[in-house]
Amino acid sequence: MKPCSSPDTVVDEIIERVGKHIVLGLPLGLGKANHLVNALYQRACIDTSLTLNIYTALTLEPPTAPNELGRRFLEPLQERFFAGYPRLEYAQALKDNSLPSNISVTEFFLQPAAWIGCNSVQQNYTSVNYTHALDYLISAGVNVITQQVAPEHSHGALGEHYSLSSNPDISVDLLDKRSRGKIDFVMAAQVNRQLPFLGGAAVRDSSELDLVLDDPAYDFALFMPPHQPVSNADHAIALHCTRLIPDGGTLQIGIGSIGNAIAAALVLRHNSPQAFKQLTDQLQCSASWPNGESEPFKQGLYGLSEMLVEGFIELLEAGILKRTVNGYCLHAGFFMGSPLFYRQLQALPQNKRDQIAMMPVNYINDVHDHAHGSEQDKRQARQHARFINCAMKATTDGAVTSDGLENGQVISGVGGQYDFVAQAHTLQNARSIITVRATRKRAGKVSSNIVSQYGHTTIPRHLRDIVATEYGVADLRGKSDAEVIAAMIEIADSRFQEQLVSEAKAWGKLPQSYQVPAAFCRNTPEHLNGLLAGAFKENTLKHFPLGSDFTDTEQRLSRALNLLSETVGTNKATVNLLRLGLTTHPKNHLDELTRMELAAPSKPTEKLYQLLLLGALRSL
Repeated sequence: MKPCSSPDTVVDEIIERVGKHIVLGLPLGLGKANHLVNALYQRACIDTSLTLNIYTALTLEPPTAPNELGRRFLEPLQERFFAGYPRLEYAQALKDNSLPSNISVTEFFLQPAAWIGCNSVQQNYTSVNYTHALDYLISAGVNVITQQVAPEHSHGALGEHYSLSSNPDISVDLLDKRSRGKIDFVMAAQVNRQLPFLGGAAVRDSSELDLVLDDPAYDFALFMPPHQPVSNADHAIALHCTRLIPDGGTLQIGIGSIGNAIAAALVLRHNSPQAFKQLTDQLQCSASWPNGESEPFKQGLYGLSEMLVEGFIELLEAGILKRTVNGYCLHAGFFMGSPLFYRQLQALPQNKRDQIAMMPVNYINDVHDHAHGSEQDKRQARQHARFINCAMKATTDGAVTSDGLENGQVISGVGGQYDFVAQAHTLQNARSIITVRATRKRAGKVSSNIVSQYGHTTIPRHLRDIVATEYGVADLRGKSDAEVIAAMIEIADSRFQEQLVSEAKAWGKLPQSYQVPAAFCRNTPEHLNGLLAGAFKENTLKHFPLGSDFTDTEQRLSRALNLLSETVGTNKATVNLLRLGLTTHPKNHLDELTRMELAAPSKPTEKLYQLLLLGALRSL
């Protein structure tokens, strides 16, 4: 295997080996070999006798601004966060509806909310559990895999090994099956020295790579979305969930602000147990889960996560992630994160990096999979597992919606959520915890995320287990429908409880005598914010608990813009913000206004933007 210095040379070799019908498998998310993919795409655009069928998941695209204020905030960030990331040309063609007829793209997990309304993506989406993706690729006849890899030595000549780094998730099993003669394909790798070299099953012998693009000119910056602010509701959800995690247990958490908040809450519990207990007492956490955990971690936790999220690095550094399985504190299938996260990974001392093993997703998500260890060993290792995943909505009978809307539009995908829920039900003393924000607010209108029914389901009610909102925890496993409905209503926002109770009674699912207990009749944002206000003042809770690559000014702006997106839309809400803006002197927020080029508005629309932004900043 002789390294190539040109993507076109690699494409020539691929066509020479497999012909002009290319079924291309790309890793999920970060692991895509963008330069090789673009070269293949360009070749297929030029040579229409070549067919290119792409199978992948989580095609990453930099964020776009939804409005003028968003544009003013995002444009300076594009240069800092995404300038070095080569865009995938097939993604732009999908957005423009200009994909050539000899090229197709099929995904089983979409970048969340990025492809709403894009007909070609919505029509070609395939709903597949993560553990089924391997067989799906094989049945599709994949004959080429392209993937980014990390060299064994980041400086110098090629070593004997490469790391699949961010994405051993499916590629490891594909390579293993090929070595046993079960399938055949060309493995084309692109070396990227920006990727950290991580161990476990991700480490592969150089002989397994048929073609390698290796030229520092094609190293590129990793896709690195910045942290989003953690809301009061997210912190409350995290505090409730952290009480459910026993010392010596197994932990999985997902990406996003709730996952960040859970990591921060675990660190608080470990380092400041009194402050943690005081805060959870203020939230009346014991009302829905009386015997919660609040002690520091002595045995520590073992991480078993489809995604290596940055919160796990915090837990590793804090000495919480220290229970080992086969010599590792954490097994994960893929990773992606903020610039800060990548710097933390690269800077990890070797002894700590050696505690992380990147593994096939089937090892992590499926206790019954025998290709990577025995079922008995997995069951013994995964003691007291807590699998924590997010959802958009939950019905009062315990069904969960996470990946799509009731009109069929796909938001993201099932991914591994079902796999973890099923695993929680098959492991002894394991629990699935689904987190749901009690409400959503868009354009000034508040709606409940706890509903009586919804026209799309990701996790059916017969797999109901634990659901957590900012107002408490509902333990649903093994309960009757009436008990489940009552528990779900008790963690719903109080503005919607009466309607939920009325509907359940009308359908004969709750006794007519049922009333919401007094302890759950104050489930409002105002009450919650009051309970948490002191913790923010004392810096016990932070809106960016894992740090941020935003400046302090941008951190405040990101929170203000989130508030605007939730609030502006109804006349009353907009007028209230404008009134606040009129009574706020611009000099009080000069840094924020300067960053948004609104310090000296010259047009009526710019003055309006300034007032709205001042009103939002005043409301923080």
